[in-house]
Amino acid sequence: MQPSEIRTLFFSPTGTTRRVAGAIAQAAADGSPVVATDLTHAKAPALTFGPDTVALLAAPVYGGHIPPLAFERLAEIRGNDTPAIIAVVYGNRDFGKAAVELAEFARRHGFRPIAAAAFVGEHSYSSPAAPIAAGLPDADDMAVATAFGANIRAKLRAEQPATVDAARLKTPRTSLLSLLRFIRFVLAYRRRQRKNPVVRIPVGDAARCTRCGRCAALCPTQAIARGDELHTDPQRCIRCCACVKGCPTGARSYETPFADALARNFSRRKPPVTLL
Repeated sequence: MQPSEIRTLFFSPTGTTRRVAGAIAQAAADGSPVVATDLTHAKAPALTFGPDTVALLAAPVYGGHIPPLAFERLAEIRGNDTPAIIAVVYGNRDFGKAAVELAEFARRHGFRPIAAAAFVGEHSYSSPAAPIAAGLPDADDMAVATAFGANIRAKLRAEQPATVDAARLKTPRTSLLSLLRFIRFVLAYRRRQRKNPVVRIPVGDAARCTRCGRCAALCPTQAIARGDELHTDPQRCIRCCACVKGCPTGARSYETPFADALARNFSRRKPPVTLL
């Protein structure tokens, strides 16, 4: 088939998912127009795609799952036996059930997954003190995304591209010792939280903040109000850390014991995994 268009629909607070989705789509297009729909700050309109469109659904992974807000933003889209590419981006620990969740969502909404992939992007909690996949995706990752898109382009030349089972995507192996250490950390953290619950959210540093409003503009949930940039609404915040990554003066920070635990146990870079 020659698609009438490649439509990318992505939720990407810190931009890594957007970059991966764009590279895949451009390589898969084969002369077809690529239309991007950014769901980071707004819900997708009621859109229905036919069998001559290829949809690329892309989202980050939070705790092994697709964030509920991404599904909310995608709720009004519908396909009609529309070929779909599933892409998830995770922070080098484990993408868990995220690819399967996104593929199942796609099927329920009339799409037919024909390709799936999981890429590593810099973790939301990554910082200079606790780097977790810092700087990823890099040029090597983007080259894999481009090659994946080119392979999709070849697959699309078939009259009826075959569907794929996203459950066949497997997270690259983590050492048993690292996994056991992280599990022990999580169990201890949960015990502490039951005894003494602590709500952690990004905070602002009054000495550094210039009240430029960039953090409020970046926040996908309006958890930061323009003019009150030092504060974060804990009920709205999804801990995506877009405000932290995007602050031009380094005035925003997010302190969590998970950062050190992730940096210590998941420092070995995991390669992208793809399925066609």
